[in-house]
Amino acid sequence: MNRYLALYKIVEVGSFTKAADLLGYTQSGISQMIQSLEDELSLKLLLRSRTGVKLTPEGEELYPYILKTASSYRAMIEKSKEIKGLESGTIRIGTISSISCHWLPHMIKEFQTIYPNVQFILHQGDYTTIPEWIKSGEVDFGFINPAAVSGLETIALKDGELLAVLPKKHHLAKESVITLKQLVTEPFLLLEEGTLSEPLEAFHVQNLHPNIKMCIHDDYSILSMIEEGLGISILPELVMRRVSYDVAKIPIDPPVTRTIGIAFNNIKTIPIASRYFIDYLEEHIPD
Repeated sequence: MNRYLALYKIVEVGSFTKAADLLGYTQSGISQMIQSLEDELSLKLLLRSRTGVKLTPEGEELYPYILKTASSYRAMIEKSKEIKGLESGTIRIGTISSISCHWLPHMIKEFQTIYPNVQFILHQGDYTTIPEWIKSGEVDFGFINPAAVSGLETIALKDGELLAVLPKKHHLAKESVITLKQLVTEPFLLLEEGTLSEPLEAFHVQNLHPNIKMCIHDDYSILSMIEEGLGISILPELVMRRVSYDVAKIPIDPPVTRTIGIAFNNIKTIPIASRYFIDYLEEHIPD
């Protein structure tokens, strides 16, 4: 089983040396493990180059099965820890930037005061990549809008407001509230979040079609562009907390909201440390 875990770690970090350090092996030891696995399967799984390590075409086909095998083994180990009491474990989370910036730091800190030996691995993605990671076993659970996924169990945690964000000198910047109809002709900077966009859904409900000028994957890049007067956007209120961008943020009438929740394959089979953290999240969601 260690060979599968070694292969997973090599692919994750893109290096035999880094994987060996993280897993506590020598580089020659981890190389021998991969060679042994390749000999057993009679297939070449990895290719080394100056830019790092990547899977061969044959390795790409087998990798989902290797991921599931490693994930099942890890779940078994975590279950044995549950029986003995939660002393350690690794919690792997798929998350969006607003959650990783504003919710998780404090919650991880507080959780680790109770379980100091538990480790966290965060994978930042969107409404498309996070469900894929959950289904493949790359993460234990992920933060998403439950409406964006299918074939997974979900728990809704909290509804949050979205705000119109405009340059400070924009002619609508002094409004106390704003409508989507007022925004529809403005150059719109769309936060690309994958399969679901709450702002686009809100426009479509009113049969409006925003003037999309750019699709950008990072909300803080959008704020920088708004500050420079390149357009307007609609962003989660959570994103706007503790930011220093010189922009106007205005409530929308009627309000536009999003639901933040978590998704997972099966609550009974995910690692115990992640189950404990999910329980903690449900009880301690920030206001």
